[in-house]
Amino acid sequence: MRSPEAWPHDALCAATGLRKLGSIAMALVSTTRRYQGRIISLDLDIVRFPDGSTGELEMVRHPGAAAVVPMIDPVTAADPRVVLIKQFRHAAEGAVWEIPAGRLDPGETPEACAHRELAEETGFRASRMVRLTTIFTTPGFTDERIHLYLASGLTEGDHRREPDEFLEWHSLAWSRAIEMVRSGEIVDGKTVVALLYVGSFMRPD
Repeated sequence: MRSPEAWPHDALCAATGLRKLGSIAMALVSTTRRYQGRIISLDLDIVRFPDGSTGELEMVRHPGAAAVVPMIDPVTAADPRVVLIKQFRHAAEGAVWEIPAGRLDPGETPEACAHRELAEETGFRASRMVRLTTIFTTPGFTDERIHLYLASGLTEGDHRREPDEFLEWHSLAWSRAIEMVRSGEIVDGKTVVALLYVGSFMRPD
């Protein structure tokens, strides 16, 4: 049986009950900046929906980010070691297991951001950085995209963490990291996606 991704668009819509939108997009009628912060901003957008009606949408604007899966051993090894960080997150009211990540600086490429964040948070430098994919975090209310990478050829050095970053890095067996996803110990979205992507497409069957 073919996966849904392989179906023609019309057949997929018929099979799933989805409405065919084709190239129709919501048109921006107006936008008002309600808040401008250090990291995010909040806009109130008036948009025209595909059926011609209009409505208000609260949109969180974000410059985008990069996140990286750092592999100490070759990704194709039997049970390679991966670097994860355990970081205090106020929104989660506690420590969260994550891969190194951070927002893009103005004019910075996603790959350069991945290298920078890896070094700043863990001290590791990577000789090779491979792009995995790009995801929307929560497209219902924000335009934030996170670019995911796989880092290899690591050498250890000194970290350069920001004053508000309270974290520690850990070297974990790949099997342990995947078990932490399965058990719900890892709950950070980008980390779940990145680890499962690597496990599905970069690791041996």
